[in-house]
Amino acid sequence: MKRYISAYFEDEENLLRAAKELRAQDVSIQDVLTPFPVHGLDTALGYKRSNLPTVAFICGGIGLAVAFGFQTWAFTVDYPLFIGGKPHFAIPSFIPITFELTVLFASFGMAIAFFIRSKLGPGARNVIHDERSTNDRFVIIVDLDEDGNQDDVVKGILEKEDAMNIQVKEIEL
Repeated sequence: MKRYISAYFEDEENLLRAAKELRAQDVSIQDVLTPFPVHGLDTALGYKRSNLPTVAFICGGIGLAVAFGFQTWAFTVDYPLFIGGKPHFAIPSFIPITFELTVLFASFGMAIAFFIRSKLGPGARNVIHDERSTNDRFVIIVDLDEDGNQDDVVKGILEKEDAMNIQVKEIEL
């Protein structure tokens, strides 16, 4: 059993202050659910910069190499044709397909990396804390230790920042 506290906010400023205060007290914040991006929340939670741009660059490079390599092989080795007197290895004619496959590989690579990193996809067990978190509520989920030493500290910080519906919950892993 894993214990956590969920609390709801109506204002993103209160949520941001609570997240900063909890991090200052060395409390582990499991997740924050917001209906829209909150500026400064990622730094308040201590998140590092995403590696998705690196994944996009690598996958795009692979797409570029596959497209250019396949076209080179197809037009020079496998089935060379004389079309309008142009050479078999005509790089300008390779550009559109190379661009399209670069974008395709980069986008699929980013989507797959995102789903893997976010633990989404088939078989994912998602807990819905509040259905209004996609509409107008802000939810913060704070991990608690096994012996309950942090309960009062966390509740005090959340109450100070006008959190509503503060609940201690348990979930089976």
